[in-house]
Amino acid sequence: MQLIDPKNTIDFMSKRKLAISLSVILLLISIASLATRGLNFGIDFTGGTLIELGYPASADLSVVRQELDDAGFSGATVQHFGTSQDVLIRLAPTGESSADLSTRVLDALNDDGSIELRRVEFVGPQVGDELAEDGGLAMLAALAGILIYVYLRFEIRFSLGAVMALVHDVVITLGVFSVMQLPFDLTVLAAVLAVIGYSLNDTIVVYDRIRENFRKMRKGTSEQIINSSVTQTLSRTIMTSVTTLLVLIALFSFGGEIIHAFSQALIIGVLVGTYSSIYVASSLALILGVSKEDLMPVEKEGADAEEDALP
Repeated sequence: MQLIDPKNTIDFMSKRKLAISLSVILLLISIASLATRGLNFGIDFTGGTLIELGYPASADLSVVRQELDDAGFSGATVQHFGTSQDVLIRLAPTGESSADLSTRVLDALNDDGSIELRRVEFVGPQVGDELAEDGGLAMLAALAGILIYVYLRFEIRFSLGAVMALVHDVVITLGVFSVMQLPFDLTVLAAVLAVIGYSLNDTIVVYDRIRENFRKMRKGTSEQIINSSVTQTLSRTIMTSVTTLLVLIALFSFGGEIIHAFSQALIIGVLVGTYSSIYVASSLALILGVSKEDLMPVEKEGADAEEDALP
């Protein structure tokens, strides 16, 4: 039997009411913003026009954006496509035909006639609606699969706690994008799904240690055992988060426009997921009433008699 060392245990659960209150406030702000302002969907969801241009030399994206803004194409997404000489422009729906739109873009950018128009594609809004629906269904399917997995691996209250923590992380991440009206496209959706996997991994590590300690620490209260479990996994949680954030910050700073939104969403998700693993998931386990009786291994009938009968 293992004893709890109060000197080396951080009392996280004493702050659980404050943490839950903070989470509730953030969730309410996120839900209110999503309901009133919605997400700033990119061309993948809203439809629009893709224009690929070939420059004779390396193109300065900031100059291209400024020229498009001056020509009335505000909000256009401009990024390199393949090489620094290839530029991909994404324009929101304007009601113009693709031919007229591409002609106006070339007139705004192609002063000396050196820019080559390579491709013009129109993405209809119906395709965008299907992508939005499929993305939402993918997220729900992921949460349902997680619920079943954690239930089979641990216990129903752990399963509910894990899914509630994941919903917390996803809603707050989406809320940040809604409040700040950051562009939301398929790469951001992929990042949100990656956040689900990252946050679940952290939560499973914490829950696994809680279950292990409930079986080892017979004399501690549920709150003390959860505090000890979170403290024991804290160094692993922080190291994982810090090393992941270092990579994401490098991608955000130097990765270029094409993965800017992806890395941005993951940075937000990792920060929220780390906080969630330390405070939200463990607090939910305590609130849902996880106790020693739920996690102690079930003894088989006649096990004691069989042991007595052995020589």
